[in-house]
Amino acid sequence: MRTLALAVMLALAPAARAATDLRAVPRSEKPPRPPKPTPADAKAFVARVNADLKRLWTRQQTADWIRQTYITEDTEKGSAWASEEVMAYLSAAVKESLRFQGVATDPETRRALHLLRFAAMPLPAPSDPAKRAELAAISARLDGMYGKGKWCGSRTDAEGATGGRADGKPEQRLAPCRDLEDLDEVMRRSRDPRELLDAWVGWHTISAPMKPDYQRLVALGNEGARELGFANLGEMWRAAYDMAPAAFEQDTDRLWAQVKPFYEQLHCYVRARLQEKYGKELVPDGKPIPAHLLGNMWAQSWGEIYPLVEPYPGVADLDVEAALKRQGWDATKIVKTGEAFFTSLGFDPLPATFWERSMFTKPRDREVVCHASAWDVTYSNDLRVKMCIRGTEDDLRTVHHELGHDFYFQQYWKLPVLFQQGANEGFHEAIGDAIALSVTPGYLKTLGLLPAAPEDDRAVVNVQMRTALDKIAFLPFGKLVDQWRWDVFSGKVTPDRYNAAWWALRERLQGVAAPAPRSEQDFDPGAKYHVAANVPYTRYFLAHVYQFQFHRAMCRAAGHQGPLHTCSIAGSKEAGRKLQAMLAMGASRPWPEAMLALTGQREADASALVEYFAPLARWLEKQNAGRQCGW
Repeated sequence: MRTLALAVMLALAPAARAATDLRAVPRSEKPPRPPKPTPADAKAFVARVNADLKRLWTRQQTADWIRQTYITEDTEKGSAWASEEVMAYLSAAVKESLRFQGVATDPETRRALHLLRFAAMPLPAPSDPAKRAELAAISARLDGMYGKGKWCGSRTDAEGATGGRADGKPEQRLAPCRDLEDLDEVMRRSRDPRELLDAWVGWHTISAPMKPDYQRLVALGNEGARELGFANLGEMWRAAYDMAPAAFEQDTDRLWAQVKPFYEQLHCYVRARLQEKYGKELVPDGKPIPAHLLGNMWAQSWGEIYPLVEPYPGVADLDVEAALKRQGWDATKIVKTGEAFFTSLGFDPLPATFWERSMFTKPRDREVVCHASAWDVTYSNDLRVKMCIRGTEDDLRTVHHELGHDFYFQQYWKLPVLFQQGANEGFHEAIGDAIALSVTPGYLKTLGLLPAAPEDDRAVVNVQMRTALDKIAFLPFGKLVDQWRWDVFSGKVTPDRYNAAWWALRERLQGVAAPAPRSEQDFDPGAKYHVAANVPYTRYFLAHVYQFQFHRAMCRAAGHQGPLHTCSIAGSKEAGRKLQAMLAMGASRPWPEAMLALTGQREADASALVEYFAPLARWLEKQNAGRQCGW
């Protein structure tokens, strides 16, 4: 007993001494609080973060470039590891930056600290290392599933092959495996509804297996967003626009209200013309248009069905694609033509490394992500484009769009890396498209791709219809993709309603319906690259408004006289100087200031879009008189 009592006393003695010692320590000798951060501390922190992020983002971009141009399990792992490293750093850096709240910093430092809070977009990771690694792996896997997607099922022989079954029914045969490029070609070219349906259903099978991973991605991304002070991932995405999240959503609604009446007129006319082709049984009055009949896998742009809806057949030769093929334009010439437009405005040529490192065509020896994209891999003017150019008119316009990104990079690459981004996400997407608006029939004539610029009113309506089928038809789709995700991120749409909510939005906003029965076993949102790759999409909706606003401002700078739709700024150094001044700002100032620098306006405004399409809008109203519009 004495031994046990002694042991207890010895064990308690240090604690007793500690308590005694603590009571004996004067208050003045307690550990001092850390000193309050100073403006100099904040500035030094931002400088360190800029240096660290340039190194980490370069490593991530390099890994992503390799993965997207050479898809294997190993390159997916390498990309995931690089992403995980960036996620870990940003998680810690954003939390550390919170100690500078309330510090009277200079404007540049304050702007950098604000942008750092959103640098983890679009997918902030939880601080838990295991969850962070899981999120990075899921993100890379979803992107890879999309890039490797193929449809290998049986289909009805819709190509008119001889032979068939004895009972006279169409023969079922095993089709070769087809990737998105093959299936998209069917959507573009075929006018057989059975073949179109097969291609549409086939591609949408590739996304069904994504659903469990996507559900987990949402949970982990929301957890990361909450750690940064946001209610969910959607709130974080909306807050990145220098506006309160609710105000930003209201602003997109305001812009949609400006353009919705024109879209409804276009929808009414297109539906009527498709009824003439396919019959009212397939395309009924007062109902949404079946998605597989609009010439695009996602029915997001309708330009490929122009021959079916051409207002004045044969008036104005608009077949740019035939001219490209007849004249033997290869991928390099198409890209060179896009570069020449920018240099005519006074931009420096693309660096030699652009031509050495870009991917212009689809390799035959490996899987790649063909979705077009522009890159500055090292954040040091290491400009590149990744595309699978096939020599179409759409490729010519896409090249101008992607080079818009690259020439934006070119203007701001010397800024600190936190400022090396667009004034907001919509700006980056709008620049190339604003330039492409100057690829007018008159400009195409100078390239030898059209015989003459259309002059009479009928020709103008034809040209505007061709443009509207891409630009105006896109608007509701550009808005609804993120509207669906915002509802998913907030929990308003739960996993058991993913697909139903997707099609409810598409029918309500777009007037487009699924062409085949759908269920929650499907995951049709994942058949769109930007959902699988977790790329925010409202930027594209905004870009389709901004581009006309930018175009009008540049046309005024160029001294253009006449209707807006006739303007091309090709060769205008004055328009180029004004554009470069805005691009050089990067994200160093809030986007309304960048908008003001080019347009003289501080807010987005769709009036330029309405002005541009005024001739077509008047014509559509006359054509639709007496028709049952709406859905």
